[in-house]
Amino acid sequence: MNKTSTNRILSIDVFRGITMFLLIGEFTGLMGLLTPQSLEGTLIYSLGEQFHHHPWNGLRFWDLIQPYFMFIVGLSLPFAVLNRKKKGENDKQILQHTLRRSAKLLFLGWALYCIGPGEITFYFQNVLAQIAVTYLIAYLIMNKSITFQIVLSFTLLALTEAVYRLFSVEGFDEPFVNQKNFGFWLDLQYGGESSGGWASINAIPTAAHTIWGVLIGKLLMGEKSLKTKLRTMIFIGLALIMVGYLMDPITPIIKRISTSSFVIVSGGWSILTLAFLFWIIDFLRLKGKWTLFFSVVGMNSLFIYLFGHVGGAKLIEQILHPFTYAIFDRWGVLSAEILTSLFVWMSLWWICYWMYKNKIFIKI
Repeated sequence: MNKTSTNRILSIDVFRGITMFLLIGEFTGLMGLLTPQSLEGTLIYSLGEQFHHHPWNGLRFWDLIQPYFMFIVGLSLPFAVLNRKKKGENDKQILQHTLRRSAKLLFLGWALYCIGPGEITFYFQNVLAQIAVTYLIAYLIMNKSITFQIVLSFTLLALTEAVYRLFSVEGFDEPFVNQKNFGFWLDLQYGGESSGGWASINAIPTAAHTIWGVLIGKLLMGEKSLKTKLRTMIFIGLALIMVGYLMDPITPIIKRISTSSFVIVSGGWSILTLAFLFWIIDFLRLKGKWTLFFSVVGMNSLFIYLFGHVGGAKLIEQILHPFTYAIFDRWGVLSAEILTSLFVWMSLWWICYWMYKNKIFIKI
């Protein structure tokens, strides 16, 4: 029997953990410290740029973090549903759980926008609000045929692109120009505009990431050999990346409005990233403390994301700041700031590890 059909697939847990570990690193302010003007033109600056979103047309590593999230949600869905069925839950109960979870994610996504301005807002641009939509769509069709799910995912991309291209309101009829497109106009209608050009409607095309995650999750649950699963993921990932980049001259790769080319190319990178981790962890079985290091972050991903968002990282920084600056300030202010951020980052990881050791897992 194929072991991955019955046992937990560790590479998924590590993938989730790595994604969350990188995300909580953003809360420390470290990413901004890697790109000061004084370092412009250096290798450090070039690497640091990869940890910032591309300003518009193009793709950087940091642009893959949200697609990773969407994809991992889909990856985990078939396993979660199977576990609930093993516990005796029927389809109606699982649907009710899914609806509640989607509503809670949407509420938390909205709540995060209310913290800063201190007023009630209903924005959809952040990852929790977006996942609330993509998670529900993927669940509702996950028992349909593979063909149906693939066709629907690309239909969502095509429909979104058609709306952008055909929208004719003056001043918002340039589909791929920042703040002059349908996505920005739509957000203006309810006060959810973003100076960075992010669009709430992104939840529709990026539902493809979650749908593809479900399909890859089912592949990994199946009885095919590890080698066949790995080859399939590599083939699909490379094909999507090639198609996405070939589309760029016609439909530019823009993360901020989730163009079809962006969704396709980032979906390909998501699958290839999983394939790489699957090869190392589940195929070659190169496991150890390093996998636990990342997995513990993924086990409390929602908690640590919210903790960082509501000021947890800032609080830790304020506690550590007097000590780290006293020790490291002799090497320069920038060095002290970077080292302080690293200590904050590891403190956030330690919170996740402490929760894991004490069997505290916060879920919704």
